[in-house]
Amino acid sequence: MLATPTPHIKAVPGDIAETVLLPGDPLRARLVAQEMFTDARQYNEVRGILGYTGYYKGKRVSVQGTGMGIPSISIYVNELIQGYGCRKLIRVGTCGSLSAEVRLREVVLAQAACTDSSFNRIRFHHHIDFAPIADFELLLSAYNVANRMGLPVRVGNILSTDTFYAESHIDTEQWHRYGIIAVEMEAAALYTLAAKFGCQALCVLTVSDIIPTHEATSADERQNNFLKMAEIALEAAL
Repeated sequence: MLATPTPHIKAVPGDIAETVLLPGDPLRARLVAQEMFTDARQYNEVRGILGYTGYYKGKRVSVQGTGMGIPSISIYVNELIQGYGCRKLIRVGTCGSLSAEVRLREVVLAQAACTDSSFNRIRFHHHIDFAPIADFELLLSAYNVANRMGLPVRVGNILSTDTFYAESHIDTEQWHRYGIIAVEMEAAALYTLAAKFGCQALCVLTVSDIIPTHEATSADERQNNFLKMAEIALEAAL
């Protein structure tokens, strides 16, 4: 590990637990710390991206905002692993469903993550398609936790896209034909970096909108009312 704070996280080694939740929204990170941790302490506010360490059922855990998109989460995951020794990283975020069958507020566990990003094409010199996948132990544990909680949960392949406002609309019908159940913007990078560094990673998502039907939750609900996925992540990890 590095001996000093990293460029984007103002913490010293030991400030961050080995298990860390990764919401994109820093305000969701604060909410998780306030509502789910005991003895929570803020260790980061660089660029407004908040990070906290506390305890969940007596186990030391952290939550770190990552911002939006593959470049942003890649910065934080690299620094968390290399700078602070984090070994178990679970993204807790939102996604868009590609089918009305996957309904609003349902939980999606990303078994794998396709991407339209060049992130891995650059890494593997443009001629290899790396397949980023979740850690099976975390995936199975999260699935069992969600079932015990009685929550509707879907397990499947998702898409990590590089563009939120695309010049040409994502062909949701084609992705759906190939079994892709949801779209978000970070999981492929998380899974790739976890593979690189030999860490465990999982992406636990809540459906915030249904792309074909244009149904959607509000920004306030996305920020404040999606704590069940954080509970699934914490129970699965610990």
